[in-house]
This record gives sequence, structure tokens and C-alpha cells, in this order.
Amino acid sequence: MSQAVQSRRIRAIDLAKRKAEGRKIIALTAYHAHTAGILDPYCDFILVGDSLGMLMHGMESTLPVTLEMMIVQALAVMRGTSRALVVVDMPFGSYEASPQQAFLNAARVLKETGAGAIKMEGGARFAETVAFLVERGVPVMGHIGLTPQSVNTMGGFKVQGREADGERRLMADARAINDAGAFAIVMEGIVEPVARAIATSPDITTPTIGIGATMACDGQILVLEDMLGLSDRVPKFVKRFGTLRGQIEAAVKDYAEEVRSGTFPAEEHTYQPL
Repeated sequence: MSQAVQSRRIRAIDLAKRKAEGRKIIALTAYHAHTAGILDPYCDFILVGDSLGMLMHGMESTLPVTLEMMIVQALAVMRGTSRALVVVDMPFGSYEASPQQAFLNAARVLKETGAGAIKMEGGARFAETVAFLVERGVPVMGHIGLTPQSVNTMGGFKVQGREADGERRLMADARAINDAGAFAIVMEGIVEPVARAIATSPDITTPTIGIGATMACDGQILVLEDMLGLSDRVPKFVKRFGTLRGQIEAAVKDYAEEVRSGTFPAEEHTYQPL
């Protein structure tokens, strides 16, 4: 195998191969070149999520995020990576009006960033749009269950699938997005038995990616800042694999104390004449 083939990026179609081989798909979010570079050797795909609005800009939800913001951060992630598939969230208002609007904006994202795919929230009602994009060469990752862009109509960040017709509705959403040609489906905030039924259904042939769903999914994704312990509050489904917030605060405190006391910078941190 040539070096060129060995070093190529993972592509959307490769996730199906991982599902077929029974290999778990690993994913995290990233918004910066340096953090994306750390993730690159370990993740099959990196999501440039519209959660950047809340984590980077202090917004109360993802709704104010613009297409331009997504493009800027996707460019940064692309610069910091060479292996992982980079997937870019389509922000609220960039795809809902029509399949044509969705295609124009998705094409812009792919052309201006070089990313390998886009992600859209929504189930059966957006199946036509998913199919429209896929038919025109845009790899689409679906997203069902708790969809943050619908927080106002959902009445908040509520777990999905607890209502009487929850399984039927969510299964219909998954089937519709699957049949429309999405290369993967993120399932967020869905009660475990319902999520498991979807993930193991023979009707769902595309890989499923869980976030607050079930271990039966073909892969898992978390927000990087949440799993590193940088966020103050996190959903129940997050496991903190690090405690960086405390470490960063301690380092900043030490820095401030040394500057005030005059012990930093020391001689070894300064330049002397030749």
C-alpha cells in the first residue's frame, strides 16, 4: 500500500466499514487547531459542533450561531488535523427553509473549509433534505432525539423517548434518515431501551453514534470540554475523563502569585546579552 493511501483522511464511507467490522467509532467535538491535533490520532471523526456558541462564546443556546462562525472554526480544526474525518454542524436557520437552501449552505461549508461532511438535526421532516443533499454529493450525518436547535419547541433540554409514542416516533425518524442516505446518525438524549431498539434494528443499516443513548450504538461522541472536566455543569450522560478545570485554575493562581511576588520571570526566563 502506498504512503499516500495510508495517510489519507478517514472518509464518511469508512464509518460503514467500521460498523460492518464491529469496530466502535470514536468521536469528540473540537473547535481549535491545537485541541483538534490532540484528538486526531484517536478519533474516527471530529465534530465541529454548534455547541461552540455556548462553550466559546457564552451563549445560552446554539441558536445564535452563524454559518460564518462554523466555517471559521472548521477551518481551524482542518488545519490542526490530517487523519480524522471532520464533520461540521449546520447551524440553526441554514437548512430548514428548503432543500435548495440546505444544499447551497452545505456546499459553501465543504468548499470553504475542506471538511468531509456536514451534520443536520431533525428526523423524518428533514428526510427529503437529506436525500437532496446526498444525491448532490454532500455526505450528511443525521441527528435525532434531543436536538438542541429545537430547544424552544421541545420546552428545554429534555430526554426523549419517555412518552407513550416515543419509540415509534424516534424509530420513524431513524428509518427516514437512514433511508434518505445519511452516512451516520447521532442519537442524543434518548432513553436507553428505545435507543437500543433503534441501534440494533435491522432496518437501521447506517452507523449510529450515541451521546446519552446506549452502549449498543456503533460509536460514541462527547463534547471535549465536558469530558475533560472543563465545564461547570454537564449532563448525566457525561463521564469526566479529566479534571482540567481545577488544574488550569491552580496553574493560573500559581502564576499570579509568582508575578506579584516577583519570582517570575526568573533569570532562566530572560535573555542575556551575548
